[in-house]
Order: sequence, then structure tokens, then C-alpha cells
Amino acid sequence: MLAAPALAAPYDFVPAPQTDLNRVYRIERVTGEVSSCQYGLQEGTIGVTLCFGPGEGAGAQIPGEYGLVASRHDREGGVFRVNYRTGDMSVCYVFDEKVVCTPQTSPSAPVSAYPSPATPGTRPGAGASPQKP
Repeated sequence: MLAAPALAAPYDFVPAPQTDLNRVYRIERVTGEVSSCQYGLQEGTIGVTLCFGPGEGAGAQIPGEYGLVASRHDREGGVFRVNYRTGDMSVCYVFDEKVVCTPQTSPSAPVSAYPSPATPGTRPGAGASPQKP
């Protein structure tokens, strides 16, 4: 008897980094669709599972190889959706009882907040400058 080939699980799960939030995000690996669930209290019961479906930007994307990455920021309730094939990223979080995601973007082109030394009409220290973290 031949065994059926093993298929990879179609979903990945990642907890929100916020240390006092019991939320877990789920991503469909091929489409990038993101949803989320968390535990909620309900009087007279052992509790309920509250789930949030995909809202703006969290629905299916172009087919790819998607995953979720949580930051190490202990007060962050959202996660990053990454496309491992293209390097594109977006941030996803729960808003108005739906998971929403910012548009996918890539840090492929370096962007500088400071004028280059060769820019005519500028000099170091002139005008307001962006704050460094």
C-alpha cells in the first residue's frame, strides 16, 4: 500500500508580541491572508474564543510564500506580514474587530531623510533636521 505524500500545513501562527495580550495571528502561507483570535471572558462560561477576520489589506494577496514575524516590542499588538519570495512587508493589527494590514512594501531602494552633501542650496545644520531615535 502506498502512502499519500505529506502536504505542508497551509497556515502559520504567531502570537502578538504584547505581553499582556493573548492574541494569536494566523496567515495562509500561499495567499498571505491574515486573521486573528484571542481569549475573551464571558460571564457564566469558561470563556470564549474571539476571532477577527481579514479586513482592509489583510485579504488574499498575489500568490507567494508568506509568513508572520513578531517584533520584540513588548507593547506591540500587531505583527509583520512578510513575503519571503519578494522581501515585501506590511504591518497587520486588529482594528474595529477586523485584522487590517498596511500596503505591502519593500525596503529595496534606500531612502534618506537627510539631504545629500551634493544637494545645491543646502548646508549642514541649516533649517530643521529630523530627530534621531
